[in-house]
Amino acid sequence: MTNYQTIDEANRAVADKIVASAPFLLDVVPAKSVIAELNEGKVLLHAGPPIKWENMTSPMQGSCVGAALFEEWATGEDEARAMLENGEVRFIPCHHVDAVGPMGGITSANMPVVVVENRTDGNRAYCTMNEGIGAVLRFGAYSEDVVNRLRWMRDVLGPVLGKALQTLDEGMNLNVIVAKAIAMGDEFHQRNIAASLVFLKEISPIIVSLDIDEKQRQEVIKFLADTDQFFLNIMMASAKAVMDGARMIQEGTIVTAMCRNGENFGIRISGMGDEWFTAPVNTPQGLYFTGYSGEDANPDIGDSAITETFGVGGMAMIAAPAVTRFVGTGGFGDALKTSNEMLEIVIDQNPNFTVPTWDFQGICLGIDARKVVETGITPVINTGIAHKKAGIGQIGAGTVNPPVACFEKAITAYAEKLGLTV
Repeated sequence: MTNYQTIDEANRAVADKIVASAPFLLDVVPAKSVIAELNEGKVLLHAGPPIKWENMTSPMQGSCVGAALFEEWATGEDEARAMLENGEVRFIPCHHVDAVGPMGGITSANMPVVVVENRTDGNRAYCTMNEGIGAVLRFGAYSEDVVNRLRWMRDVLGPVLGKALQTLDEGMNLNVIVAKAIAMGDEFHQRNIAASLVFLKEISPIIVSLDIDEKQRQEVIKFLADTDQFFLNIMMASAKAVMDGARMIQEGTIVTAMCRNGENFGIRISGMGDEWFTAPVNTPQGLYFTGYSGEDANPDIGDSAITETFGVGGMAMIAAPAVTRFVGTGGFGDALKTSNEMLEIVIDQNPNFTVPTWDFQGICLGIDARKVVETGITPVINTGIAHKKAGIGQIGAGTVNPPVACFEKAITAYAEKLGLTV
């Protein structure tokens, strides 16, 4: 190996970068102002590893239709679908341009994104903002109400939050918010209510003091107060910035990204840089809203598993007793068992984020793809469940596991890179 005598040494160095990371929320800006590729004609970012339009599930296609209507590339669904089907739109994975996106992950030029900088390494990451619940673009809805909400987020929410954040000389320290909220029962994938409230506590006095239209001020504060999952998208960008900083060490077997596009689950490991290792996705299992069942569920989708890569979400199930049954876990005992099992596939625990319900142990640190292959234990991911038909939206919440084949492929490739016989 180049700089490290052993894989364990390389993995330790990657983990040390994660612990030393310092993500700060700096701004909210139009996506095209920070992602150059979005200025190159009709371009959409999507969740997961690369995928073609014809292989996207119905909700992801629906999100693309909604984005085309939002950008005014088309005046109706038929025109939008024709454009998408005939190759007029270029698709790029969010992960390829320093971004992440929830569920479908569809991001277009004029959608506002949060800007998070990892001060330790100077790199930045971006994510669209949370739209709230119900019929929303990320679950494939594209009705007039959905598109109008996106335009309000572009015209009002984004600019107001941007102005507020720009008043902070250093930006907003996200490690501080995460440390507070994990002690208040969040695990940062399915439960973000504490972090969302801490964010509201920090940002609302600034919004109150801004010289802006009073109606807009009230709308923004009400939206933030109503949106329990608002912090999820900030957490996703934070985790992306941290893991991208850590993967600057291009050695070792630490998992630096996990994501899914409804067709394939993809992972990256530190020693293989940008290369994706993929296998067919599973379908989440969990609890369904009244009137729905597993037969209605869409296959696994979204970039939000970057939170598990960082060590929260399903990896930290024990941190959120209030949400365990919502995602189909039996309760506190099952949550404890899950988090304890996750310790078997990581190299350490992160001392920055201790979990009171886990006897103040730190969250999981550094998923080691070797350990996943050795034990057969795959990371647990908390996730929302989308209806398999576009436009219906979320129908439940649950957990899902990556296919072990992703990890086997990654380890095989890295062994070959090192000249080892597999």
